[in-house]
Amino acid sequence: MKQSKSARTTAWRISTEDILSHPLTDRIQQRLPEGLGHGKTDIFHIDQGLSYLDTHLNPVKDLAITSRIEQQNPRLVVTLALKGKSCFKTAQGNECLFNEGYTTITRFNSTLGERIYKANKETLQLRFSLSEAWLQKYYTKEITANFFKATHLQVISHQAISSQAMFAAQQLIKAEQQNTSNKMFIHGQALSILASELSPLCADTPSNARKYNQNDINIVNKARNILESEFKAAPTVELLARRAGTNQFKLKQLFHYYYATTPYAFLYEVRMKIAYKMLESKPCHVNEVADFVGYQHASNFSAAFIRYFGVSPKHIAKKHRVT
Repeated sequence: MKQSKSARTTAWRISTEDILSHPLTDRIQQRLPEGLGHGKTDIFHIDQGLSYLDTHLNPVKDLAITSRIEQQNPRLVVTLALKGKSCFKTAQGNECLFNEGYTTITRFNSTLGERIYKANKETLQLRFSLSEAWLQKYYTKEITANFFKATHLQVISHQAISSQAMFAAQQLIKAEQQNTSNKMFIHGQALSILASELSPLCADTPSNARKYNQNDINIVNKARNILESEFKAAPTVELLARRAGTNQFKLKQLFHYYYATTPYAFLYEVRMKIAYKMLESKPCHVNEVADFVGYQHASNFSAAFIRYFGVSPKHIAKKHRVT
């Protein structure tokens, strides 16, 4: 374990060999070495070719965990960034970002690099590592082959976490916190998450994939950024398309392809996630939260919140004794 210094900060750099592993009844638990902060990763092997990793870290200093991954066959990794963000940098200089609220799907085989976490920033990520043989249980060889053509690290998809996957992820975390997790339950929730996040990609054919170019990616990313920054008073789809440099029909196509949703549904998810974070992180009234995320009537906001999370905003607010 080494400490590296820079002009701005002091960072810790450790290898995966420095992480302490403890075999438990239903999992392997890895913990950060003493003095680096709070952090653990629970590893569940829930099926042949399918593993689930729950990582919850809050280092006291900037932290880089170096790793060397060498596998005979490439793996597909589906990462749900539920809180915070991290970055994986390969020895060749390639980067893969894991941003809060997004699912990142990557493929890798042999990779040397480091995963970087910021000091005093809580990070919560769920990862599902699966083999081509496992994926072929549910999709044809023609479809799965598109995910495993190369062995180097590659980002296949980076899209907002769907509401279905978010709900299943929360059920997994809740079960672990209550110590009621079991292999069958985890397997069921994992299937729900993977079906939600992989189905849009598996449904696309190579010919569909080629019909969009870098300009289309720039358009949909610009529209996404507008919705994320102007969520309280978001533009109409017509105005959003005009500002992004396209028309309504094309914008809806791009959102469906890259984010498996519509612009309105994407805005809805952004508002709900921000509202939940407000209610969870500080004492505040439901009316205040509703107004902050763009709802004129608290009743409409509450109905939308319940539809998305399955619980009322008052239920979350009660944790801070605010109703």
